[in-house]
Amino acid sequence: MEGKKKRKPETRTSAFGAGSRANHNASYFYNSRMYQHLPGIDDASPYIENPIPAAALDAVIPGDSRMMRDLPDESVHLMVTSPPYNARKIYDQDLTLDEYLELLRGVFRETFRVLVMGGRACINVANLGRKPYIPLASFINQMMIEEGFLMRGEIIWDKGGSAGSSTAWGSWQSASNPIIRDVHEYILVFSKGRFKRERLGRENTISREEFLEYTKSVWRFSTVSARRVGHPAPFPVELPRRLIQLYTFADEIVLDPFLGSGSTALAALESGRHFVGYDISEEYVALARKRIETFRKEKEPED
Repeated sequence: MEGKKKRKPETRTSAFGAGSRANHNASYFYNSRMYQHLPGIDDASPYIENPIPAAALDAVIPGDSRMMRDLPDESVHLMVTSPPYNARKIYDQDLTLDEYLELLRGVFRETFRVLVMGGRACINVANLGRKPYIPLASFINQMMIEEGFLMRGEIIWDKGGSAGSSTAWGSWQSASNPIIRDVHEYILVFSKGRFKRERLGRENTISREEFLEYTKSVWRFSTVSARRVGHPAPFPVELPRRLIQLYTFADEIVLDPFLGSGSTALAALESGRHFVGYDISEEYVALARKRIETFRKEKEPED
């Protein structure tokens, strides 16, 4: 037929890779033994989306997020969080590494329960220490896979523009003991059960330019002042805002099980989404509520 476009020939994985990714069949690679031990894709379970009680919607909840009793199964579309690092900050407990990882496992297991099928979990984490270095990102990646999450990738948050000019500890200009200065953190991205989300007629709000930028594996934006926010380790609103735009539709629900200063809640409101936040610290529950209240007042239309 005239005018009908010719379908490009299908490409397959080969010893020399594949020249084109359009119409590429990667089943040969994904059927390899490399993938046999990883969580499988759940295409059989029906998509369920349970409503969250009104009292929990757009609320900061004081409590332990290992037991999110306020949230039904399959009720949240995205989880964004930065867990406390157990690094002797004033809000941290002095846990062993095993105890700390078990705490995180409990929270992320509960996150798996409340996420809808295909819902995403995004974890902002930095590695710790130098003697020796503790690769928290690696431990969390393995934990999430063990809990049944499908890993989607990792984003490097390059904070180099905010880094000072001081050197790291160790030897200066000597091979004796130079120590690497971390000017980055990780954002680890996972899905529950399957890769694709159900849209259900909801609106995408991400622009073309944002999509092109946010799907890159390296992000560059500045940190925020702990003193100005009033929390020892706040992440900037820009971080959850990008993830919310990339991984949710309008009016959906974003969870932060370690809400801290409330940055995720602010990003959700700014983006036209709902939020649920948990924190065990009364001080930070109050701080998050205050920041949210201030944001809402600033957004109120003038008479």
